[in-house]
Amino acid sequence: MRSFLILAALSALPQCQGDETVRAYGAGDKTWHLVELDGKPFDARATLTFPETGKIAGQAPCNAYSAPMTVPYPWFAAGHIAATRRACPDLASETAFLDALTEVTISDVLGDTMILSDDSGERLVFKAAD
Repeated sequence: MRSFLILAALSALPQCQGDETVRAYGAGDKTWHLVELDGKPFDARATLTFPETGKIAGQAPCNAYSAPMTVPYPWFAAGHIAATRRACPDLASETAFLDALTEVTISDVLGDTMILSDDSGERLVFKAAD
């Protein structure tokens, strides 16, 4: 009987775990447009979405990308970013964006603004699409 109760309790654990990522704290169901990178306006087009629990995706200036992201809010840690390999004239902006996305560690969602930061401060500022 005792082992049955332990087994029942352990099998219920996965059902108790909800989405604790930034997606569940205001970032999900929105498309976020990058407006600022390292304190400067970002003129190229880059987006970030949270299409499902444990995943980020979006459009960088040249290529579509996706990555795993499973740390709890307010932490932010993009795993290995997979991106298409299309060349374009704005590859420098894309590299800067994707590099910053892998370096940020903290997220803050304030209504239609999402700020991703690292130890040096704000790195990426996004606005939700209208």
